[in-house]
Amino acid sequence: MAGQGSSGNVIAAIASFFIPGLGQLVQGRILPALLFFGLAVVLGLFAILTAGCLGFLVVAAQIWACVDAALWRGPGR
Repeated sequence: MAGQGSSGNVIAAIASFFIPGLGQLVQGRILPALLFFGLAVVLGLFAILTAGCLGFLVVAAQIWACVDAALWRGPGR
């Protein structure tokens, strides 16, 4: 990836929009990818248990994953 604002980061942010953590995986960051995906799954289950009342937390995690993928600068930058 060329750095913040590169086309790779845009693709990663779009990927994270559909599946949280996928953008981080595209960037080669496995641990953040697992953390974002796990967070989305846990919050999704929590939203189901609360009859959807806290579903906004899933959307917040998804947006956080998109922003993280879009703003990542890469190692040593």
